[in-house]
Amino acid sequence: MNRAAISAEEVPLPAHIQGFILKVLDRLGKDRWDLSVLFCNNAYIKALNSRFRSIDEPTDVLSFALGTGYTDETTGETRFLPGDIIISLETLAENARYFQVPEDEELRRLLIHGILHLDGMDHETNEGFEPMLKLQEEILAELLGETVF
Repeated sequence: MNRAAISAEEVPLPAHIQGFILKVLDRLGKDRWDLSVLFCNNAYIKALNSRFRSIDEPTDVLSFALGTGYTDETTGETRFLPGDIIISLETLAENARYFQVPEDEELRRLLIHGILHLDGMDHETNEGFEPMLKLQEEILAELLGETVF
């Protein structure tokens, strides 16, 4: 069983986010993952982007891989901490307008994107032929009926 810790910094928390995250993890065949997701504004993600990537501008999603296991003291089971995903809801809204997609769709896309990065996938460009981005869009299509806002 996977778990997701969801929090927000100076923005509203999307209502139905946890169920979607768990479905993505199940789709990827993950088990016993403890994922952390933080929603924030542009100022917050810009500070992180500047500090950790030396890029002094906001971005839509950041993934910080941890990739370590631990033993849950309550259950005794071995669990996996893949890392943290941070999403700016302001940049998400800008992306949705630019790409002319609903914000709900863009949020689902960014969550999948962040999870794939934490699973060790990467991409050189933002071109659709990249294997990671192809998988991202496949999962998005498979979970089309899900809503997160």
